[in-house]
Amino acid sequence: MARGIMSTAVAGLVKIGKTGSSNYAERMRFLEGNGYANVTGLKREFAIEVEDYDAKETLIDEIFAKARVGTSELFALDVDLATQLLAAFEGTQIYPSTARESKKEVFTRAVDRHREHTEVLRIPNGTYQLDYTPRGSKQSVHVLMHVEDGVLTIRAGQYVATSEGKGLSETIRRMRDQYTDDIGLVLEDVRFDSPSAAGQFVTGRSCNGWLAWKSGDGRSISNYR
Repeated sequence: MARGIMSTAVAGLVKIGKTGSSNYAERMRFLEGNGYANVTGLKREFAIEVEDYDAKETLIDEIFAKARVGTSELFALDVDLATQLLAAFEGTQIYPSTARESKKEVFTRAVDRHREHTEVLRIPNGTYQLDYTPRGSKQSVHVLMHVEDGVLTIRAGQYVATSEGKGLSETIRRMRDQYTDDIGLVLEDVRFDSPSAAGQFVTGRSCNGWLAWKSGDGRSISNYR
């Protein structure tokens, strides 16, 4: 029997469920296509076949009891915190493939992302700016990022750099393809979970968003970490 975690379209809401190891992929495809309990946008994050399953089941239920939504398999949790717990168990990792990412790497990534999410929550609600001049260009890019309760949003109607350089992650590259046009116009509001991801989206290259995004008085948001 495997325990798996799925993120959802609702920030801070995850699904933690169990399924047979042999039909894990089929079950995940069904949930990703059909949703669960009126919640859509499910995406598999991590799954493991644990040893001493009944004891682990009881432990998980006790730890996350207060976060459970009714009697469902939905929990009001940071997905990375839940991933940390499951990745710490002894067992056989089912998802992602260990050829792609080992259990230790999954755990380390979850720890780092949870730490950054905690730091992002310290950024006061408000609007922050990033000014950037693409290499070889005389025209600077000025973009505003709206922060509300740890959600970072770049709103539609602004312009980002059209060039792309070193250090740009594949995820952000796809987001730029999806949410901007040929002249860098942002077509719809885009949400991020870290200042650096938002900075990459704007500049088209590697970016330390904690230093790049500034408050109205010119201070970098690293002051809030």
